[in-house]
Amino acid sequence: MNTQIKSILLGAMLLGPAAAINAQTKASLWLTRADRSALFEQQKEPLIFKTGNAGGTTITVNDKQHYQPIDGFGFALTGGSAMHIIRMGADSRAALLKNLFAVTGNDIGISYLRLSIGASDLNDKVFSYDDMPKGQTDPTLKHFNLGPDKTDVIPVMKQILAINPAIKVLGSPWSPPAWMKTNNDTRGGRLKPDCYPVYANYLVKYIQAMKANGINIDAITIQNEPLHPGNNPSLLMVAPDEADFIKNNLGPAFKAAGIKTKIIVYDHNADRPDYPISILNDPAARKYVDGSGFHLYGGDISALTDVHNAHPDKNIYFTEQMTVEPENQSTINIAWPVKSLIIGATRNWSRNVLEWNLAADPEYKPYTDRGGCPMCQGAVTIDKNQVKKNIAYYSIAHASKFVRPGSVRIASNNMDTLPNVAFKTPDGKKVLIVANTSDGAQDFNIQYQGKVLAVKLDKGSVGTYIW
Repeated sequence: MNTQIKSILLGAMLLGPAAAINAQTKASLWLTRADRSALFEQQKEPLIFKTGNAGGTTITVNDKQHYQPIDGFGFALTGGSAMHIIRMGADSRAALLKNLFAVTGNDIGISYLRLSIGASDLNDKVFSYDDMPKGQTDPTLKHFNLGPDKTDVIPVMKQILAINPAIKVLGSPWSPPAWMKTNNDTRGGRLKPDCYPVYANYLVKYIQAMKANGINIDAITIQNEPLHPGNNPSLLMVAPDEADFIKNNLGPAFKAAGIKTKIIVYDHNADRPDYPISILNDPAARKYVDGSGFHLYGGDISALTDVHNAHPDKNIYFTEQMTVEPENQSTINIAWPVKSLIIGATRNWSRNVLEWNLAADPEYKPYTDRGGCPMCQGAVTIDKNQVKKNIAYYSIAHASKFVRPGSVRIASNNMDTLPNVAFKTPDGKKVLIVANTSDGAQDFNIQYQGKVLAVKLDKGSVGTYIW
């Protein structure tokens, strides 16, 4: 045996197997193609970083430059979603929940959920936790009861928590009880000023009641889409009203009750960054506020950075976006939600990304009358025990499986036709999510610590690279 070979073998024995592996950095790729020939599938061939300088189009990942930590990715477990899931057979339900919330094999590891406080517009009927006959009120909340949530949302949440006990949960109200509102209706109206204190106690009771059922509410928003009173249920809550409610009622009520649940303001579109900024400019309100939540049915995702820059000590969250596709089409426009939401929100400081409805039936039911959503496709479509996965499922999967809570966003150079975002996970792995939004296939390089990986993405495809 010659001296050179002896030296190599001796070095490998002294340094152990890790050194031999690390000498050649390998990456794996999970791919979705626009033509559906791959739908969030791990590619068999390992990719190998090579030493050298990159030429041509290059995404350079720098894990020395850190941005915001990541709390998770997921959906809204609407009342309708929970209703469909709980009605499945036990084995089918267990298989679906494992695929959604575990991380083994092809499971996608959802790590963040949004619940409606009371009904949303994707329940089969409108309710609050303290509904009273017309003309009656309940200022002491003696009739408070989680009601319909006990039959679907809570049992489903308990099964989810058995899979992932650390999952983060955001609660959002669509409306207070009608008797607290100026129009005494579930739709529209404003919160009566004399009901501010009782509504604060209502939200305290919700958090306490969910905790009694083993469900920790990590954060709440004050009002879903406070500038859109056309849903059923809904409420108009302008920024000065939200600020007053937080500083004079909700914040003190949380403090008095020892509630640690975070308070997130706004929870509406990116076209009105002035709304959260005005609340955070109020010292008496901002001391109770953890951050701001956004949707993207209006405005530009860069508005999240505007709010971050105005108040960099407060967090940014992305709390809702409906992502749908036509039924039975031969292609999947996966690049759009990945670019706009997964990449767009996190590159603009969001700690999470929540798309909208987790599950619906083939007719997109249930939804409420007088303003419910008849087109809100679920991430999965449930037809009895049959499950069909839709575009929202695949777009979230590209992040949720790999960018686990506690990851941090790291630097990468963004490109118009190869939008991307990079993360470092708690166990030190690097994750790069790339969408090809150009009109053709693109060859490009991924450069990391002096090594280069040459890759290719077809038109409209999305790849998650892990090393």
